[in-house]
Amino acid sequence: MERKKASDFPPGVMKLFDFYVHGQIDRREFLERAAKFAIGGVTATAMLESLQPDFALAQQVPASDPRVQTEYLDYPSPHGSGPMRGYLARPAGEAQKLPCVLVIHENRGLNPYIEDVARRLALENFVAFAPDALTPLGGYPGDEDKARKLFAELDPAKSLQDFIAGFEFLKTRPECSGKIGAVGFCWGGGMVNTLATKLPDLAAGVPFYGRQPSAEDTAKIKAPLLIHYAGLDEAIDAGWPAFEKALKANHIVYKEYMYPDVHHGFHNDTTPRYDEAAAKLAWLRTLDFLNKYLRI
Repeated sequence: MERKKASDFPPGVMKLFDFYVHGQIDRREFLERAAKFAIGGVTATAMLESLQPDFALAQQVPASDPRVQTEYLDYPSPHGSGPMRGYLARPAGEAQKLPCVLVIHENRGLNPYIEDVARRLALENFVAFAPDALTPLGGYPGDEDKARKLFAELDPAKSLQDFIAGFEFLKTRPECSGKIGAVGFCWGGGMVNTLATKLPDLAAGVPFYGRQPSAEDTAKIKAPLLIHYAGLDEAIDAGWPAFEKALKANHIVYKEYMYPDVHHGFHNDTTPRYDEAAAKLAWLRTLDFLNKYLRI
């Protein structure tokens, strides 16, 4: 089946879908409001189904790929949710010390897309660790709608501590060289920004379309940042001017890219919001950035 693109849907539907995936409206409200865009026999329900993730599309590196070694690991988060769980991916073969990357998911938990991102990093000779923020609620449930509902039940302060603990856990791994970066998407992009304000030893941060910290917190950032934004992402992009001003005022090393005419979530290759050209370019820039700052 041919992959659907964002341009196959009315702009109004794409905006409603953005509200939907961020929990601003529920399924019923999406369907009610999207009904006015239903034409040519394509119902609101059909449009929503077409916009839902197809994880088979995102499997660039199969879990069975012999070049990659993967496992689920438990780790402690004493100041957060307690016992946590994450997905570790590293190059196969004899363990060697490598730079590490904390991979932070969107607001649905550790789904197959994020696990695949971790394996992609492993193929680039990094150790990648992707914690699941939904661990205290049973972990990613295998259903995106259920995952979003569970996500709303999380304690944000504890979730922050859970990812700080994930960072500290990586430090203890025998494969870790001691250089640790973070890459995150959507909610995870915002978490990367927040971690940069909390972790003075974070070696590099790459937030994809993430919410920005306050000017006061931005002043605490020590890590260099590579910041990716989607040109059609009005809600997130609105916070960039103030963030940029604070970054400059505090002489923080950063590079920002605004990808024109693409939607929030453009790197996620499981939905029609995916933009192949922008995603591939952003990923190449990400790898170059991580190699520059984590292999020093």
